[in-house]
Amino acid sequence: MRNLLYIWYDECRTVLRDKGIMIFIFFVPLAYPLLYSYVYTNEVCRDVPCAVVDDCGSSRSREFISKFDGTPDVSVTGIYTTVGEAEEQIKRHKAYGILHIASTFDDDLSNGRQTHVGLYCDMSSMLYYKALLLAATNVSLDMNNDIKVERIGATTIRDEEIAKLPIKYEHLSLYNPQAGFASFLIPPVLMLIIQQTLLLGIGMEMGNTREKNRGSVIPLDVHYKNVMSVIWGKALFYLPLYFIMAIYMFTFVNQSFHMPQMGHYFTLVAFIVPYLLSCIFFAITLSSLIYRREDCILIFVFMSVPMVFLSGVSWPSSNIPMFWKALSWFFPSALGMNGYVRIMSMGCNLHDISDIYIGLWIQVAVYFGTSCLVYLRHINKLFSKY
Repeated sequence: MRNLLYIWYDECRTVLRDKGIMIFIFFVPLAYPLLYSYVYTNEVCRDVPCAVVDDCGSSRSREFISKFDGTPDVSVTGIYTTVGEAEEQIKRHKAYGILHIASTFDDDLSNGRQTHVGLYCDMSSMLYYKALLLAATNVSLDMNNDIKVERIGATTIRDEEIAKLPIKYEHLSLYNPQAGFASFLIPPVLMLIIQQTLLLGIGMEMGNTREKNRGSVIPLDVHYKNVMSVIWGKALFYLPLYFIMAIYMFTFVNQSFHMPQMGHYFTLVAFIVPYLLSCIFFAITLSSLIYRREDCILIFVFMSVPMVFLSGVSWPSSNIPMFWKALSWFFPSALGMNGYVRIMSMGCNLHDISDIYIGLWIQVAVYFGTSCLVYLRHINKLFSKY
């Protein structure tokens, strides 16, 4: 116990004296959740600029444009005579889409023929495309219903309602009712921040130790002779610190930006403990690859975006090839992101996510064993000389 407390104190002293490590351990977990949440606080894109080319110029085409502009998602920047003029607006980023109404629009509708409305979107941003497409689709469906009522010739208001909408339906987006980008992205990103900052902080500390001790991961100190004391002395420094960080993210950040919070608080606490332990032991294991303090930035930072894709949050896991899905099981963030989303957005308990919860504890056991092997080899090598 004396050795464990000594190593804990030594780890604490090392971190607090190093500004680089403190940035990753303290500043990033505190600041990044606020930054990301603030950037996406509007949740959805509204009033997306769109250029219109009306080759018809009829009352019906003007009605379509008026309804299109009246949706909350779109703002018509102007009506242009040619598609080329509208394309110039996109090139200058004054518009992100073009609505083209053909010259035969009114004639087709008057003669009972199907007509077409062209929508051209700037696909450099999927949110712009989504807003423009939904607005154009809803307007076309609404006008379709009005035209249907006109041709049927309903006699009463009730007949018009039935003719316009024979089957009444309600659309509700489960677990993200506002269909917001922040509610979709921020919860899994919070879990990824925990893993990545631990990798960077512990990795930089390992590089710092190797530079001071001529390549050894531990100093020549009798307190470091027991591998269990070394592993748990380091782990018990990061565990309570990141437990507080996690509570800060999942309470203050979520409540401040109105993120989904359907899960039970104690379920989240029970889930976060194995996740933090698996991240800590995973970081200790991978830190054996670090020989200079700068190496961790080169090795670990680029992993952030692939981790989001591998988790199955941004792309359906059912469509991910089995090789990449199996590869994701080696990273705590993949299980952590999926488990956290199910708890907080869907209201799941530990029984509902038992496979993820058991998977995290398996990772804890495996990476604790690899961490012991990393330090045991260096302890035997260093103290066998004396």
